[in-house]
Amino acid sequence: MLGTLCTLITALTCVSGVIVVTQKPSVVTVRKGEMVTMDCNLGTVTNSPARWYKQVPGGVPQFVLHFHHTKSAPTYGSGFWSWFSSPKFTSNHQSKSDYRLIINNVEESDSAVYYCQTWDSSAKEHVFGQGTKLIVTDGDLGTPAVTLFPPSTEDLKSSKTTLVCLASNLSERSKGLVDVSWTSNGQSVTDVSTSPAEQQPDKTFKISSYLTINTEEWDKDVLFTCKVSFGSTYSEKEIRKSSCRM
Repeated sequence: MLGTLCTLITALTCVSGVIVVTQKPSVVTVRKGEMVTMDCNLGTVTNSPARWYKQVPGGVPQFVLHFHHTKSAPTYGSGFWSWFSSPKFTSNHQSKSDYRLIINNVEESDSAVYYCQTWDSSAKEHVFGQGTKLIVTDGDLGTPAVTLFPPSTEDLKSSKTTLVCLASNLSERSKGLVDVSWTSNGQSVTDVSTSPAEQQPDKTFKISSYLTINTEEWDKDVLFTCKVSFGSTYSEKEIRKSSCRM
């Protein structure tokens, strides 16, 4: 079941002819102890409940709850309900297709990506939203340290070359929630490979991201930018041939 769910989440953007589930915001950063809300629109679906799943970096999705506008309370997944206290997770609705997940008194362990899902009876497909990334902090998130390396002299002898972006000084908590993105002259590029986080001797972590380009792009003095985001905090670096001493 979990394997099937992971496959469904991975492939959610590949399903055609079905409704689109929209989540807002895409990223939310809050302090420990606060309340957070995230919204989900089920498109034209009005007769199916909204289901919410929590996925921590590197983990499998966990079913949190599902809620239908005709019900007075959500139905919970294992581990997300307690008989002895008010529910930490709850849900409400603004319309038959607009739902909200509410998390009270958040803790750092609540940091994860939360996916909203529903059933499209017309297409007979499970459909997931793009996810909302929640980052809970007990203080200043800090700014990731970013270093951008130009192609090596040896690399430039080939038709393809590689730029390297290093994000360092990451904490254990933040390593799985960091996003690395690249642009070429302001346009998003996707020929990117990003390594898993590596622990350093000082107990911090680093992530390396590699952008493969045509060598002629480098020779044309194209401007490349690497952006490392952690919640609402980010750091970016730019590089082009004319700015480097080769």
